Amino acid sequence: MEAEKEKPEIVWKAEKLVAATMGGRDASHDAAHAFRVRGLALSLAKEEALSGPSLEIVELAALLHDIGDYKYAKWVADCIVHNNSQICNFGVLFILFKYCRDFTEDTTTVEKFLEEERLEESKREMILAIIRHMGFKNEVASTSSPDSSLEFCIVQDADRLDAIGAIGIARCFTYGGSKNHILYDPEIPPRQGLTKEKYMMKDGKQTTVNHFHEKLFKLKDLMKTKAGKNRAEKRHKFMEDFLVEFFEEWSGRS
Repeated sequence: MEAEKEKPEIVWKAEKLVAATMGGRDASHDAAHAFRVRGLALSLAKEEALSGPSLEIVELAALLHDIGDYKYAKWVADCIVHNNSQICNFGVLFILFKYCRDFTEDTTTVEKFLEEERLEESKREMILAIIRHMGFKNEVASTSSPDSSLEFCIVQDADRLDAIGAIGIARCFTYGGSKNHILYDPEIPPRQGLTKEKYMMKDGKQTTVNHFHEKLFKLKDLMKTKAGKNRAEKRHKFMEDFLVEFFEEWSGRS
């Protein structure tokens, strides 16, 4: 209780919003993910000597960054992730056009929350810009945010750190299982030369192991902060070692 009293009101309200909106998701993108990213972001911010009002921006952006993840809008998820033409009727196509024509996050809930909490406009705009542009899909398309602020880099690095290492492996297989992806198939190679659209449209069979090659192994070299780069090295090596053991066991050699 004492710790909660020490938090700014907007922070504990943001925590409650995260728990309410993300609590029912699979464990790859649930509230615990948002709380871990917040913790990582504040830790990176300390290492990068960020202080003052910027810390509030970092904390709120990290907490709220996945509330509007399009993958978890029910109809959108069925259409895009499963490529389900039966579900994609004209009514749903409107939703797809509105929120996913550029595969952007739906920030409606976050915008409303920040306005109701009367956060300064400059901070609101920065938080929303971070959320809209921090995704890996934007870098695949070479359309990452022109924002090179330290706040942006810290939140993006924190989110990517949670996607690699031991936690990243657990999240990867959790998400793959939630979409009924098979673990591995040597007849299904990782996709190469992915555009943003091809990366997001999960056509055909997908394997969870391929996601390591299509995304996770690329994240180490995309870190922006010195602190993020340093932490990514260990997590990247852990994933490499994991796949070595995975293939040894898959082949029956171990």
